[in-house]
Amino acid sequence: MILTVFEWQTLLLSLKIAGVAILFSLPIGILTAWILARCQFYGKSLFDSIIHLPLVLPPVVLGYLLLLTMGRNGIIGSWLNHYLDISFSFNWQGAALASAVVAFPLLVRSIRLAIESIDLRLENVARTLGANRLRVFMTITLPLAFPGILMGTVLGFARCLGEFGATITFVSNIQGETRTLPLAMYTLLQMPNGEDAALRLCIISIALSLVALFLSEMLNRWHKRKLSGQ
Repeated sequence: MILTVFEWQTLLLSLKIAGVAILFSLPIGILTAWILARCQFYGKSLFDSIIHLPLVLPPVVLGYLLLLTMGRNGIIGSWLNHYLDISFSFNWQGAALASAVVAFPLLVRSIRLAIESIDLRLENVARTLGANRLRVFMTITLPLAFPGILMGTVLGFARCLGEFGATITFVSNIQGETRTLPLAMYTLLQMPNGEDAALRLCIISIALSLVALFLSEMLNRWHKRKLSGQ
């Protein structure tokens, strides 16, 4: 299937937005997952609930909350715009922010489960041998949690590619700027005789998801072989 200029533009924009969203979410997601898996503190249940809130809130609500906080006249957005000349309103950076917020719980959950599955005795032995927390994390926790990190990254990336509600509410549906694959499909379905073009975008979306899952499985198998020394 040869892609049209419109399809290439939409595809590349979607990949850019999803990639940036995951790139900036991953370090924060790993830290958050480690805190939830390894730390005990007052208010942990509330913190956990807030992290996973985007899973149960309607995406439109998330988009509206982002508009109130990160919009040009929002609580945080107005300060960023005035002092740092940073704006998330009606641009692809805002679409990446919306996608990151929606996908963040999936990312954290996968990594947290991976960290919790690691035998604590391995980390404790390393500490008794003189390794500090950072070294234990970098040499033991992170490598052993790699499959979960990889899966969380793939799930988060796929969720970013499929994000619709929060994006259209926060940054609207602007061709070449915020119109990702789901928004482009929505636009085509509102147009006369746009079903065929929407179907093509649907096929592209399915193909992207399958490729992401296939690469994730291949990398996971490679990592297991590496750990087993084969």
